[in-house]
Amino acid sequence: MNSVLRRRDFNRLAVGLFALGLSSHALGTAKSPHILVVGDSLSAEYGIARGAGWVALLGKQLAKDKPQWQVVNASISGDTTAGGLARLSALLQQHQPKVVVIELGGNDALRGFALKTTENNLIQMVAACHKAKASVLLIGMQVPPNYGQEYAKEFSRMFVRISQQQRTQLVPFLLKGVADAADPTALFQPDRIHPKAQAHPIILSNVWPVLKRML
Repeated sequence: MNSVLRRRDFNRLAVGLFALGLSSHALGTAKSPHILVVGDSLSAEYGIARGAGWVALLGKQLAKDKPQWQVVNASISGDTTAGGLARLSALLQQHQPKVVVIELGGNDALRGFALKTTENNLIQMVAACHKAKASVLLIGMQVPPNYGQEYAKEFSRMFVRISQQQRTQLVPFLLKGVADAADPTALFQPDRIHPKAQAHPIILSNVWPVLKRML
């Protein structure tokens, strides 16, 4: 009788430990840290093959160097800072990222939005990320001088100012080495706005050193 009870107790214990092991594994998977990229067409692989964009290349870089991290690309072509702000709360709740990369603002400039509006939207996005206990990497952009020298300078300064005031990490210019190359049209699609696939490794090389330090 006692031996039967001991066997039953052992079986119960074994089953319990097995279940605990499964639960621990599931918990570990659920808690794998996420990087959330909230961007526009520059991050959404506009005009290039799926998997060729810098965010997809980042996923491969993470698999090699930081395999515990996963990247979620929530970028939408044509998105503005207002659009990013409107959908950020749901994204933070769904993915619970540890790091958020904000790559927005270019379309605001293309549409002639007031810089103050763009700046306020970005500040609110950063604040929401910090409230969700996520670190922020802000991606800076530049606009061509045909927008006016003063506007172009202030647009670029805006990202630096936000980063300093809100204590984020910063990539000053996402398209460094692409838009300012010797032949500025060589790495762009015919619209001269969106980079070709061969430009995206260069874009990743601008982002990765800063992002890697954050991980």
